Amino acid sequence: MPSVAGHCVPVRMNKRLSPGLPRAPAPASDPTRAVAFDVLVAVLERRRPIEDALDGADPAGSGVSSRDRAAAHRLAATVLRRMGTLDAVLEPFLARAPPPRVRLALLMGAAQLLFLDTPAHAAVGTIVSLLRARGLSPFSGLANAVLRRIAGAGTASLEGLDGPRLDVPAWLWSSWGASARRIAEALVREAPLDLSLAPGAAAPEGGLVLPTSSVRFPAGTAVSGLAGYDDGLFWVQDAAAAMPARLLAPRAGERIADLCAAPGGKTAQLAASGVQVVAVERDDRRLSRLRRNLGRLRLEVETVCADATLWTPPEPLDAVLLDAPCSATGTVRRHPDVLRLKRASDLPALVEGQDRLIAAAARMLRPGGRLVYAVCSMQPEEGLLRAEQAARTGLRPDPFTPGELAAMPEARTAEGWLRTHPGLWPELGGMDGFFAARFVRA
Repeated sequence: MPSVAGHCVPVRMNKRLSPGLPRAPAPASDPTRAVAFDVLVAVLERRRPIEDALDGADPAGSGVSSRDRAAAHRLAATVLRRMGTLDAVLEPFLARAPPPRVRLALLMGAAQLLFLDTPAHAAVGTIVSLLRARGLSPFSGLANAVLRRIAGAGTASLEGLDGPRLDVPAWLWSSWGASARRIAEALVREAPLDLSLAPGAAAPEGGLVLPTSSVRFPAGTAVSGLAGYDDGLFWVQDAAAAMPARLLAPRAGERIADLCAAPGGKTAQLAASGVQVVAVERDDRRLSRLRRNLGRLRLEVETVCADATLWTPPEPLDAVLLDAPCSATGTVRRHPDVLRLKRASDLPALVEGQDRLIAAAARMLRPGGRLVYAVCSMQPEEGLLRAEQAARTGLRPDPFTPGELAAMPEARTAEGWLRTHPGLWPELGGMDGFFAARFVRA
């Protein structure tokens, strides 16, 4: 029985499940599992976003290949996306909860066996080696026994489990209401790559042109390898994320501010439409990224590093696009760490900031000027309730017409706002969750 410092974690044997695997020497720990493990530790113990965690676990010059890095990201993301299901699979084989980092290693092994088509000997052996390399050798026997039994059971381990419900935290499930199951079922799939095209540019070969004119490629497509990338003919932008700038209805010659503008997809849309754009972003590093992105696209905009709640334009603006900082629950397909990092207790501070930004945006507008408020969130507190609050401050609601949302009619709410979620367009691969509302300053 494995133990550390007197802590025993017996394996609960199930005679109906046979390991079915020949015992083989454990292979050496490999970079993919090592990086994935470090990423999961950073996300779940230090509460770091997965992209930041990946950069920290695999810094430049570390010698980890781009292929191993991509595989590590996929493994860590799968664990975060399917954690509830994986925990339920492990539970019958454990009489007592193992230490957190041992649990992470077991989750990684189970994810490889059940969702990533990893050969059983590799999935089991690399996790055993990983535990040994991380000073957890006393638990290597436990990992070997548990993972061999899961490998022997195969997908039968998943029978009777309500994966979508298990994988979504209860507070999110309840907040998504009637759409919760559709959303949760869509979250298990990796998001495709969507592009917005520069005016006059043709869709790269192999892309699917969506009803909203975005161009879609399968998940995992390398955007830099597509013809036209170096020429600035397109940029990465989810189909739902492309809607708010279009619904602002920019008109040539107008002066428009894009608040909280990085990484610049919506700024690019506005600039490409022929308006004068000022991109406001308070984070200098994110603003630098925006400038690089617009430089590749050969688009010129004015950029300002400032807190949008404090910035005042030199003269009133014709329109403002506000994609406000939010819980980002609409981006879970791309950022499954959101499922594990965000909490209901985060919302009050976010909501307060959104209300301040809406009030600041309204002050920037000339009379009759337009404001589109948007968030990549599926939480009603950050969407519909913020629109209702904005209307109480004197902004006049200007609902989107059925014609404006003709390509996405299912996303138009009873109030005339935009509400998307990953469960929409299932036959086309879904989309991110977004809310957008439009107002006019009286």
